[in-house]
Amino acid sequence: MSESATTDRTPGERADVCVVGAGPAGALVAHSLARRGHDVVVLEAGERFDPASEERRMERHLRPGYGPLSVWDMGGPRDAYTAPGERHYPLNAARVKGVGGTTLHWQGMVFRFHESDFASWPLDYADLRPYYGKAEREMGVAGADDNPFAPPREEPFPLPAFPPSHSDSVFADACERLGVAMHSVPNARNSEPNDGRGQCVGYGTCKPVCPSGAKYSADVHVRKAEAEGARVVDRAPVQRLVHDDAGDRVTAAVYATPDGRTHRQTAREFVLAAGGVEIPRLLLLSRSERYPDGLANRSGAVGRYFMDHLFAGMGGTVDRRTRQHHVGFMTSECHQFYEDPTRATSGTEGGIPAWSGDGPEPGSLKLEFLNYAGPTPVGLALDADEWGDSLLASMREAYGNSVGMGALAGQRPRKENRVELDPSTTDDHGNPVPAIHWRVDDRTLATLRRANEIQRAILDELGADVTWRVGPGNTGPAFHHMGTTRMGTDPTSSVVNPQLRTHDLQNLSVASSSVFVTSGALNPTLTIAALALKAADHVDERL
Repeated sequence: MSESATTDRTPGERADVCVVGAGPAGALVAHSLARRGHDVVVLEAGERFDPASEERRMERHLRPGYGPLSVWDMGGPRDAYTAPGERHYPLNAARVKGVGGTTLHWQGMVFRFHESDFASWPLDYADLRPYYGKAEREMGVAGADDNPFAPPREEPFPLPAFPPSHSDSVFADACERLGVAMHSVPNARNSEPNDGRGQCVGYGTCKPVCPSGAKYSADVHVRKAEAEGARVVDRAPVQRLVHDDAGDRVTAAVYATPDGRTHRQTAREFVLAAGGVEIPRLLLLSRSERYPDGLANRSGAVGRYFMDHLFAGMGGTVDRRTRQHHVGFMTSECHQFYEDPTRATSGTEGGIPAWSGDGPEPGSLKLEFLNYAGPTPVGLALDADEWGDSLLASMREAYGNSVGMGALAGQRPRKENRVELDPSTTDDHGNPVPAIHWRVDDRTLATLRRANEIQRAILDELGADVTWRVGPGNTGPAFHHMGTTRMGTDPTSSVVNPQLRTHDLQNLSVASSSVFVTSGALNPTLTIAALALKAADHVDERL
């Protein structure tokens, strides 16, 4: 930890805005409002990590003596949860509590949702289009306008795209023969020096840590917000929100500090930006006589309609070198099957066959070409029982010819998928922990089967020896928490309005993927950022 023991965590005077959470949404809201002259306080449950510790955190990731939660100091009573649903949800496997939030360990892919993704939302792509452009500039997105299936743009990407990897080139000929379109992946990482940070140098450990700082992390905007006068208080988990006698406005955020004390930060406006699990938990913990079912929960939708993206994958080996793990992120993928995953393609080798499954038709999916399939050299060496020249010969034989594909499939919003409180288990402050009830419906399983069908056709065309598969029976989440404070125009069925303000309280906004109405099948962070910038504009209008 970089902080001193004398860090002042006592509340300031009544602020203009109190932001809960210092991840990408909270950091962008804080910076946007602070640079317009507003007095902003950010309360973050986790610590402020020292950037100088990131090489050590990379070592924790690579060395077998450390568990995955140790990379960013997750676990223990603070991060306790339960998962009593049909399918266990491994919440702590991919979240970080700290200044920067999950962008400290994300892979860094950023997409605009397709226009069709907004069909059930109370706003459309045109409403978010200017905010998407601003979010790309703020985050420094590297990309190319080569995706024929992407929504329209108003300007080029801020930075040039990363070139296709060698692994991508292995796939390219097979995809061309099958009529499958490959295109670049927009990445929130520097392809050239930008915003005071250097370009990517290829550590290859992007998820869970980028020691060079080339990948965007929200602590970038935390520092910018502080330069504009914002105050950021770390290790200050908010315990509950307090409202006025009329129940119309939030008056204070009650937070704890490491010395065992609690404090009240008052503000004119409050913005919740703590993610799709902790935001509904906080609202449920803030129940009162006026709101016995939880704050902002007149609709009963707080915590409901929890969604994630599910992963499908397949891979194996080919009889040529693929340079696996030379790139720690994706440089090519395919949105060709996004709108219509049942479609067939025509190509010189027959193409991809149309969907032939029974039951529900699959939903949206995106295909990914993995640059990091197969074992790493470090992993092979650590698992080996030999040394010296013998080990080197074995590694040369086993490493460097792996290929793999991934895919994301979106879930539909279902009321029974939810986050609620579990009073049988408490955190380090005695509060009920989040309980995640989660199941995967038949339509999503059909989408995963379709993704596997397409992947198998491409790998067969490559002549790959398929050795692994992730599909309907062994899928897992992408850890994109969505839907738990959904947006809508009807206060009886939604939590926030299209301006991201809660229906029930006049000065409480939510900036998070928790407001998503549907999930699509694309990584959500750019949409989170766009909505955060939109929320900041509306807060500014009210101040």
